[in-house]
Amino acid sequence: MNDALLHPRDEIVATMERVYRHGMTTTSGGNISVREDNGDIWITPSRVDKGGLFRTDIVRLFPDGTREGVHPPSSEFPFHVGIYKARPEVRAVIHAHPGSLVSFSICGQVPDTRVFAEASQVCGQVGFARYALPGSELLGRHIAQVFATHPDCFCVLLENHGVVIAGEDLASAFQRFETLEFAAETILNARLLGQVRYLDQARLHIASAPRDLLPERLMDPATSSQKELRKQICDFVHRAYEQRLMTSTEGSFSARTGPDEFIITPSYVDRRKLDLADLVLVRDGARPTGRRPSRAVRLHRAIYRHHPEIHAIVNAAPVHATAFSVSDSLLDTRTIPESYLFLKDVVKIPFEHHYGDGSEVALAVTPAHPVALLENNGVLVAGRSVLDAFDRLEVLDATAAALLRAHSLGPVTPMPQAVIEQLIAAFPGI
Repeated sequence: MNDALLHPRDEIVATMERVYRHGMTTTSGGNISVREDNGDIWITPSRVDKGGLFRTDIVRLFPDGTREGVHPPSSEFPFHVGIYKARPEVRAVIHAHPGSLVSFSICGQVPDTRVFAEASQVCGQVGFARYALPGSELLGRHIAQVFATHPDCFCVLLENHGVVIAGEDLASAFQRFETLEFAAETILNARLLGQVRYLDQARLHIASAPRDLLPERLMDPATSSQKELRKQICDFVHRAYEQRLMTSTEGSFSARTGPDEFIITPSYVDRRKLDLADLVLVRDGARPTGRRPSRAVRLHRAIYRHHPEIHAIVNAAPVHATAFSVSDSLLDTRTIPESYLFLKDVVKIPFEHHYGDGSEVALAVTPAHPVALLENNGVLVAGRSVLDAFDRLEVLDATAAALLRAHSLGPVTPMPQAVIEQLIAAFPGI
């Protein structure tokens, strides 16, 4: 779907539905607005269930101060107006109370987006606005002042309140909002494990450096088997997004279709909105004319070329397992029988290797070691099929969640080697 063709009412309703369904606001909390070129502002209403908005609930504010709608506008519309006046390029604003960012706000801190290259690129530096009464003109001035004095800032935490995110459009505002909350939750989870590792400027530069695109080539029409794999990838990417194993901006999935041929997700497409036609066929190191495969394409190709037994690969950002990728703590799979059988021993891959030609990663990720933590970059999982790779991904994050919760109880007791050997003997095919 082309969001540029959506009416502001429908854009706001769809975005609030995503915010609410992922537990990033409450029934009564949060507000979203969109400003049109003529100065009209469309905004969510006051005292209306955010989990069940209709397009007719959205209020229109005119530049002369009059309004149109069946409800009064959000009580916090003054700071939306203030942001638009301070930053003419801003066309959308999201305010909500996602749990991890609220945790930072009530401690007077902001999350360091350098925990991931993606978060640093998408969100940038995070500002902080002093407390004022919600809905007050003073709060609006505090927020507008941060946006006005920091022209590169699009994300502002509100002291003892929540967060405000601005964007050039509503899609970019939502991507920043979701990515910042994910970064904040990852930091909080990683703090349970020990010290959090952040990226220095040299590593951020490596991640932001342009990557050579594969050469272009005309491709034959898709076969029925390729179409089947496209359907499987789309279905599992959508499921991964809903289960918070991927974000709108982070995650790649591919499936082998031949000796040096595979289908992979594209770059710069919202994972929740991924469609069959968005997927890219890569053959003999070439891409279809005009198509942009995932930035992980060379890494996936290297793994497939090294390991004929591997038929699917997923890069993901599961909210619990990713915490282990930004800390030095071991993700010990020798704690639960299913975890060890499906995941084996999880390896950790240095940050720089993910941005090379993939050869180092291909040596580490094998059928015997199908799961890896990518240092400050989420996880990578290989499988014998699309279903197998996704199943391992789910088991990985469930295991990580159990390990994180166990830290509040005391030391974890791993299974002894004799038990591991018994498992391997009892389930040799897994």
